[in-house]
Amino acid sequence: MRSAPAAQARTTPTCDLAGAYDHFVDQLPCGAQGKRLRRTAARRFLARWPDLEEWMDRSTSARLCDLARTGAWPLLTWMFATGVVVPDVDLLAARTKGAHYSTWAALHHDDVVTAMTVAGELGWAATWSHQVCEQTLGLVCMTSARQLDELDGDVLAGFAMTLEQAPTISTNQRRVIGARLRSLQQVCFQLGLLEVPPPHPNSRPTTPSERVAGVPQRELRLVAERYVETIAAVLRPSTVEGRADTLTVFGVWLAEHHPDIASVRQLDRGVIEEFLAWNATRPSRGRRGRGNPISVVRAHQAVSNLKMFFEDLALWGWAERPARPLVHRSDLPRLPQPVPRALAPDVDRDLMAAVDQLDDVAARCAIRILRGTGMRLGELLDLELDCLINFGSRGTWARVPLGKLYTERTVPLDDETLDAFDTWVGERGRQRALPHPRTGRPADFLFVIGGRRMGEGRVRRGLDTATRAAGLHDPNGAVLHVTPHQLRHTYGTSLVNGGMSLQALMALLGHVTPEMTLRYASLASDTVRDAYDAAMAKVSKKQHLVASSPGRFVPERVEWLHAEMLKTRVAHGYCSRHLVADACPYANICEQCDNYIPAPEFQPAIEAQLADIMILRDDARTRGWESETARHERVIERIETHLRRLRATVASTSSS
Repeated sequence: MRSAPAAQARTTPTCDLAGAYDHFVDQLPCGAQGKRLRRTAARRFLARWPDLEEWMDRSTSARLCDLARTGAWPLLTWMFATGVVVPDVDLLAARTKGAHYSTWAALHHDDVVTAMTVAGELGWAATWSHQVCEQTLGLVCMTSARQLDELDGDVLAGFAMTLEQAPTISTNQRRVIGARLRSLQQVCFQLGLLEVPPPHPNSRPTTPSERVAGVPQRELRLVAERYVETIAAVLRPSTVEGRADTLTVFGVWLAEHHPDIASVRQLDRGVIEEFLAWNATRPSRGRRGRGNPISVVRAHQAVSNLKMFFEDLALWGWAERPARPLVHRSDLPRLPQPVPRALAPDVDRDLMAAVDQLDDVAARCAIRILRGTGMRLGELLDLELDCLINFGSRGTWARVPLGKLYTERTVPLDDETLDAFDTWVGERGRQRALPHPRTGRPADFLFVIGGRRMGEGRVRRGLDTATRAAGLHDPNGAVLHVTPHQLRHTYGTSLVNGGMSLQALMALLGHVTPEMTLRYASLASDTVRDAYDAAMAKVSKKQHLVASSPGRFVPERVEWLHAEMLKTRVAHGYCSRHLVADACPYANICEQCDNYIPAPEFQPAIEAQLADIMILRDDARTRGWESETARHERVIERIETHLRRLRATVASTSSS
């Protein structure tokens, strides 16, 4: 059987065909004996098969036997290359190498040169360029009767389908030709023949039904499929994938422990509590930690996803919604609050020295930019060529695109980081714009290699290589594992320890809440260490700490009102509490107590306290400290109530 589409032969008289072939043979660089053998084989074949269409309809194995007996393969290659006969993929793929490719390449020299030029710009090796730009391009053009500039998405998709259906091509041969075809698609994309680049070989586009296909219960699977399709319109793909994964895990657990439950409405709180207990210690399904208990973060994410699923069904009024709330906020596992995992100064120094010696220019520049800007890895890979902004006397800044928290920001660059940008731009070369994964618009991404966006693995491998080269080890003697995000923590920690305010650091790191930045306050080693040393010096001298001396422990009022600390104003003084200490649980506890009764003689002090707290509230609101703002609002409300009571008491006393 022959593979579709069926080959077509032009209705050229045999005598004219033989004469044209003789003229072609006369121009070959081979000797007279070789030319004579080619002519003889051609006449023998044409005498046996004057109707080429009839011969092309024979099976692939029969045609190969005919060619072996007659020795007419050079004639067939010439007919394929000139378009006299349109061959099928099955026949050409049966001979992975041969004159059919070299003959086509000689007759279509300009197409080959154009494709090879693009391959050179993409940085391909010479062998791979030859396999793609001569053999595979020739295979596609001959079987489709097209030239290079006539190829489009439909032609290449049709060839790929024909390749899958070819009956005699082996699995390994189909895989090899498929890999070369994807590279040919990349060449066509660079030439502007295709509107979109070829998909990455590891990409697996999934539909909502495919994401939740693992849910065993049919009713629950249909609800999950509809739910995933709905949230995909507003949520990020990673969030949608996480929700779908949780629903799959929950469905599989239900099938094992409660096989009688087939829909959401059959669930009750008891079943959910069983799942919560199992989820806290369930084994991981990931590649790295398969079989090990999942982390607290993963357990929290699963409970949160399930909670949102049930709440969304109820909010949207779906018929499949649960009868009452099943997952409560108190069911969410408490997440740990670790301090940023910054690298020690000596480790940071040795690591970056090793990074500067990496042979991989892309990894070297990417790691240097990560360390010099505090970007997240995803933000780095989303950078575009126009991300650098020159502010004149303010230097050059990098515009960080929308990232994890959907915020944009600008980051100043030092000389080393700017050199990394310049080095990579010079190394990158010309690349065609690629569709942006979020918007679909053409985007000139900064880190593009061989026509494709660079992946995270390249940066991680570069870090591993640099760590080994620097001889860095953990306390157990194993090679230290450094993640790209640790470079961000190191960047933020070094700036805090250098004296940068938390407001400025919040802007540089792209945090949206002060609580995210406050974690770095605990790493301000100079501030905390100085306070610790001062306290220990007094303890060692057995001095008593006396708070009666104003000015020594509490700053002046003006300095205190503008200081970066958690400030509390009481009627008889001030409290200066550092950010590291977190909020005081006893702040203004007396003023808010129901038993608190202010005396009239303290009215001026209370009025002064109210004025200061209003300033503190406005200051906290400006800094974005929501919890502090709310605390001050509560105190203001209570003090205003006390003052109204005092004024009413004074007025009644005066009238009497």
